[in-house]
Amino acid sequence: MLSFAEYSQFFVGLLAIVDPLGAIPVFLILTARQNAKTKRATIRLTVLSVFSVLIVSLLLGEWILSVLGISINAFRCAGGLVLLLMALSMLQSHLMAPSEVDQLQEDETIALVPLTIPLLAGPGAISTVIVYAHQSHEWSHFVLIFAAIASVCVCLWLTLVAMPWLSKHITAKSIAMSTRIMGLLLAAIAIEFIAGGLKGLFPGFA
Repeated sequence: MLSFAEYSQFFVGLLAIVDPLGAIPVFLILTARQNAKTKRATIRLTVLSVFSVLIVSLLLGEWILSVLGISINAFRCAGGLVLLLMALSMLQSHLMAPSEVDQLQEDETIALVPLTIPLLAGPGAISTVIVYAHQSHEWSHFVLIFAAIASVCVCLWLTLVAMPWLSKHITAKSIAMSTRIMGLLLAAIAIEFIAGGLKGLFPGFA
């Protein structure tokens, strides 16, 4: 069982990785040719897909690692590197290239790819859930991790539902600023991941 601060860190870290505000520009462009009904369906499918990917990671992630023969400490280091690269990209406010977006506008599966994977529930989010899920095997721990994932998905849903209003009242600079702040928080969490993984792999150097 982790402390309240650690569960809070997990929630903030996962929210930073999913980054609903940072996804708004891409979402607006990809759904520009959809009518209101289709957009609502896309939002529902996107949120459900993100929730499903993260819950599967919570329930089966550790088992998948054991089947592949990967230690949690090695995965923690790898996940930390993925998060660090993602954080550096966020700090530079890198979004999907316009040419990539143009190719996807007519694709009916955009709710799954690229909105869910890799934009919202990519390797960074998956690795974060698996690493935190491994830290305790008490049922209350999994309930709290589940609650944090559900809360992040609710934040994502609220953001996407409010997207028309947000697109009119939040400037590109505001989105870039929030993305950079989230990137900075994510970089700190990534360093913690890498440090914890290295301590586990090389206990003599701890």
